[in-house]
Amino acid sequence: MNTQFKRGVLELVVLLTIKKQDMYGYQLVNEVNKVITVNEGTIYPLLRRLTNEKYFDTYLRESNEGPPRKYYRLSGPGMEYTAALLKEWETFVTSVNQFIKEDIVSE
Repeated sequence: MNTQFKRGVLELVVLLTIKKQDMYGYQLVNEVNKVITVNEGTIYPLLRRLTNEKYFDTYLRESNEGPPRKYYRLSGPGMEYTAALLKEWETFVTSVNQFIKEDIVSE
């Protein structure tokens, strides 16, 4: 997949994934990789930024496999931001799809 496409949609995919279920970083990387291929080095800076912007709350949960894990969950502002971003995405996709259909018809 085109890297520019990935960058444009990664934030939305991360937000929607966390909206479904609180997750820790590595778990989130695995879930996002089911949709688009990313590495940990891409996800963790995004998590930091979204947390600093108050879209995520974090908490620690004990793990059977080592130290406690930092979990991320959407905050109230994060829910609002996710809804707004999703609405923008849907408008964008509709516009692009319409443009593509018009191009195909004109050929």
